[in-house]
Amino acid sequence: MNLPLQDFPTLVRNMAAGVQGAASALVDLTVGSVLRAMLEANASVALWIQWLIVQLLATTRAATSTGPDLDSWVGDYSLSRLPAAPATGQVTFSRFTTGLTAYIPAGTLVRTADGSQSFTVQADATNPAWVAAQSAFVVGAATGSITLTVQAVTPGSAGNVLAGSVTQIAAAIPGIDTVSNNAAFQNGMDPESDAALRVRFQGWTASLARATPLAVQQAVASVQQNLTSTIAEGVDTTGNPMVGNFVLTVDDGSGAPPASLLATVTTAVEAVRPVGITYAVQPPVQVPVAVALTITVASSADKTQIVGPVAGAISTWIDALPIGAPLPISRIATLAYGASASVTNVTAVTLNGGTADVVPAANGVVKASGVAVN
Repeated sequence: MNLPLQDFPTLVRNMAAGVQGAASALVDLTVGSVLRAMLEANASVALWIQWLIVQLLATTRAATSTGPDLDSWVGDYSLSRLPAAPATGQVTFSRFTTGLTAYIPAGTLVRTADGSQSFTVQADATNPAWVAAQSAFVVGAATGSITLTVQAVTPGSAGNVLAGSVTQIAAAIPGIDTVSNNAAFQNGMDPESDAALRVRFQGWTASLARATPLAVQQAVASVQQNLTSTIAEGVDTTGNPMVGNFVLTVDDGSGAPPASLLATVTTAVEAVRPVGITYAVQPPVQVPVAVALTITVASSADKTQIVGPVAGAISTWIDALPIGAPLPISRIATLAYGASASVTNVTAVTLNGGTADVVPAANGVVKASGVAVN
């Protein structure tokens, strides 16, 4: 969009130059004169019309449209913005004394200490304490605590609260005294951003009418945010040659995507795969890595307060690696230095007890099994 825009003083100046150039005598254009007032009024109208033109041009292209305008733009091509995802995590309900059976119904509401984020207890048929007839979890008379899955009431990244943040039970539960989350929640996502939607739209248009790897990966990207995938062509799931087959490895960042997600991805791939071609959708193979390192901190710093942030930074970075990405051992020291300005030296770095980089297979994903900071 190459529109030469003019501000208010420029518009008035150009109008004054045009009037004076067409007049045979000197024209009074001083501040307060009638003609100057008319030119300024016209300039105000021109400025408003110019703004309308800019708004119109911005909404006629996906590259410049934003928000609802971008949604309606890509909606004409049957695309839509990927929605926000609620954060989920584990909370532990505890009590000071045992002796009585307690019941925690599904849907029980818990909140953060400041009340800004709320979470509901999710039904879980795989939990031995779940009783479907009562739609509740039963805490036995001799049991002091129970850990349950909760989900944020409001989808979005705001639900990614820190460990120890969930401390309130919205309504009293007989026999239960406290609640807390021992680990941070990390899987809440905001709605797809304008920039991400534009990139996905570009990939979608580039893959139209083509049964290509790009078309398959675009189908995967349209299922859910933060999915990564790799394609191995001409092989089966064991890596043996198989003509006319491809294997799609998909991960949602956890290293173990649920079967329901893989089924949804399969449906999306089915819509773009070519006739006569077979395929398989599989989760990645997790490659656990135990990290160990020794840090030296400044004399003015408390090392016990630095160990946690260093371990957290390393674990978070490793767990965010996409499928097939290697873990360079040199990155560990960089992450440790970046976690705290008080770290002055990093030594004795090992990955699974060795000093070599960890390089997974094409369908493997590296995950941190533990980070020991000495």
